[in-house]
Parts: sequence; C-alpha cells; structure tokens
Amino acid sequence: MEKSKFYHAGCAVCKSAEHDIINLIGADNVEIVHIGNDRTRITEAEKAGVKSVPALLTPNGNVLHINFGASMDDVKG
Repeated sequence: MEKSKFYHAGCAVCKSAEHDIINLIGADNVEIVHIGNDRTRITEAEKAGVKSVPALLTPNGNVLHINFGASMDDVKG
C-alpha cells in the first residue's frame, strides 16, 4: 500500500498536527515531508494540490488541509 504524505513547514501548528497524524494512522503509513527544510518538495506538494500546510495527501490523491499554518506562498517566501 502506498503511504500518505504529510506536508508541513515546521511551525507549531504543523508539528502538533504531525504528532496527531502519526498517532491516528501510524508512522509506517505516512511519509513526513518538512518542506521548510526540503524546499525541493514544494513543487511536488503544489502539483498534488496542496494550498496550505499542514496538509495530508492520501494515497488516492485527496488533499486534506488541516488547520492553517501557512499558505504555500508564505512557505515559498
């Protein structure tokens, strides 16, 4: 089974959501993508439909925007 991807930028809202996601679906079922540290993944996230972080991309391509930490424009700086 393909993993979900959890995109975040490292803010307090994102880190809190990361812990909740891991607790809900398990660390083995999600790839954590810190786009604040790995800026090369921003384009990937945007192509998948991520508009703000934190966001969870499900294996079937749905993007679940969780709370609101920062828009992708804010992340890109």
